[in-house]
Amino acid sequence: MASLNVGNLGEYLREQRRNAQLSLRQLADAAGVSNPYLSQIERGLRKPSAEVLQQVAKALRISAETLYVRAGILDAERDRDEVETRAVILADPTLTERQKQVLLQIYESFRKENGFGIGERAEEDGPGDGPVDQGTGGGSRTAGGGDAAGSDTDAGPRRTAG
Repeated sequence: MASLNVGNLGEYLREQRRNAQLSLRQLADAAGVSNPYLSQIERGLRKPSAEVLQQVAKALRISAETLYVRAGILDAERDRDEVETRAVILADPTLTERQKQVLLQIYESFRKENGFGIGERAEEDGPGDGPVDQGTGGGSRTAGGGDAAGSDTDAGPRRTAG
């Protein structure tokens, strides 16, 4: 149910806020939302819009995509490992914010090289867990991988032929 996702989101936001050593009020101010509204999100009583999540993610310097998944806006069943990997990197208290961002950029570049770019999630709704043979490293996409409009916008400009 959505309420479980929202609760999971709230717990995650609280954990990220604490890791960033921000009070609820400080985060609310930085994200441009009210203190009571942010409190309700953290307690799982409200489901924020994608825009609000993006503002909160920016204020926390974390991936908005991770918040979208936790809020149930993006379906990440097939990409659970990717989301968990990002969450672990972002939650690591021994890394600086810059180190976290660099690690995430490297991770994203490897995923794109192997045919799993950010914009390709929504169009690959097949039942399998791995539509591209990751062992070959060929970088080619499976059938239907380039047909969705979102892939050209999100991942197209960043990919180059090798």
